[in-house]
Amino acid sequence: MSTLDSIDAILFSLSRAFTSPFAVFVQIQGCTICLLLALGWLLAEYVRNREVKRIKNSIKAGNSLAFLYQDINELEHSRQVKLPRVSVVMPLKGFGEHNLHNWRSQITSLYGGPLEFLFVVESTEDPAYHAVSRLLSMYQDHVEAKVVVAGLSTTCSQKIHNQLIGVEKMHKDTKYVLFLDDDVRLHPGTIGALTTEMEKNPEIFIQTGYPLDLPSGTLGSYCIYEYHMPCSMGFATGGRTFFLWGGCMMMHADDFRQDRYGVVSGLRDGGYSDDMTLASLAGAHKRLITSPPVAVFPHPLASDLSFGRYWNYLRKQTFVLESYISKVNWIMNKALFAVHCYLSWGFVAPYVMAIIHITSALRIYIKGYHQLEDTTSASGGMMLVITLAICTFIELLSMWNLTRREVQLCNMLSPEAPRLSLATYNWGLVFVAMLVDNFLYPISAFRSHFSQSINWSGIRYHLKDGKIFKIERRKDMGPTKTDLGGKHLYGKKGAPQKASFLSSLGRNLAHWRQPKKFDV
Repeated sequence: MSTLDSIDAILFSLSRAFTSPFAVFVQIQGCTICLLLALGWLLAEYVRNREVKRIKNSIKAGNSLAFLYQDINELEHSRQVKLPRVSVVMPLKGFGEHNLHNWRSQITSLYGGPLEFLFVVESTEDPAYHAVSRLLSMYQDHVEAKVVVAGLSTTCSQKIHNQLIGVEKMHKDTKYVLFLDDDVRLHPGTIGALTTEMEKNPEIFIQTGYPLDLPSGTLGSYCIYEYHMPCSMGFATGGRTFFLWGGCMMMHADDFRQDRYGVVSGLRDGGYSDDMTLASLAGAHKRLITSPPVAVFPHPLASDLSFGRYWNYLRKQTFVLESYISKVNWIMNKALFAVHCYLSWGFVAPYVMAIIHITSALRIYIKGYHQLEDTTSASGGMMLVITLAICTFIELLSMWNLTRREVQLCNMLSPEAPRLSLATYNWGLVFVAMLVDNFLYPISAFRSHFSQSINWSGIRYHLKDGKIFKIERRKDMGPTKTDLGGKHLYGKKGAPQKASFLSSLGRNLAHWRQPKKFDV
């Protein structure tokens, strides 16, 4: 028997095996996962579309500022002067291609109440320090903002340390504190919308939002987009949710002043992930987390986001499940670990089987085999392949539909900004990214479980009993750039050129400007 005949024999054996009852169950399970994802995205699209219709109806009714307030009467001076003070705390690390645009969108918010911005850096050597200091000097007469040097963390992650230092420095009259990542691109009315919801319902513990990834064209960027899309369902509820994204969290300032529910001690004493820690505290104390439908933010990914940087990001995401603050939190994380790994490989397995079925059918067609057993298994296998293809198409269509609606909503919430578009999305790469990301997730999760340490922007954190107990810092042990934004972490590369400020934004609506070149 020749080598080719041996390969054919193995191929046909696999094809027959993949039509066994168990294999059919696996393939049906894969189709079910596709359809459940499609249903989740359809429901999320419904929530976002409801908000799009509300804005359109308000504009038709004569409210040209519907992207700011549902009721135009809210813009009256008598109401604006009663708005509560908000402190925006932004922990910074490094400087990259999208930071200036993001920071401008934050500090030029059209919130009418007292508002201060605290940009918190680890040290003056951080490239972000020079960049944001130059930016604030251009807005010093229009914005209440300052740069805070936090120093090095010793008991928690550097991000959490920066956040807590920012809270310590916030104004004594601050009612709400808004934590933002430096890669969040706000809409003009975001802070006002979040504050309005907090005022309507004092029972809200945390308000959050979620990013809309704008892939840069690399496979790594599409893997990030695909990784975030299933999570977007939990943030598109239009209200109560169990999910929390650390990139946007509005909370009561007094919760931190009084260490209510252990928010300060829980973060400070060994905290690795801000959102996972706060979400577990919310669950333990039955506190309310909400996500308003307008809280979706454009998130441009770095133009040079390599596959290696995607892998580093995935490692950090799976490592989050190794941190916990209680036994219940540990059980929940392990359950998420098991379910996510099972579903990820359960999603990929049918496509591996489909490749075998297609290859087997092609060999039978090319060689003209007429053996009944082989042709029957090939026919049955191709029926499973067609079913999987239909379910995959429905899934991708649903993902496209949600992305389209979120792009439309973002365009309406930021009417002054250059228009976002789906034209640059490569849906073939999206499908490849789905397979790659789901295949790699369990590998990354198991590696995180057994390593119990992670390198985050040049800082290695070691966990013990779910908390950070050791921190190592050496510039030679870490990357020179962050994963998603491609920000430079060291040196003075962050110092922006003077010319980059020519397109500075105004403080009020009449003088609102955006950079002439949209840096997506």
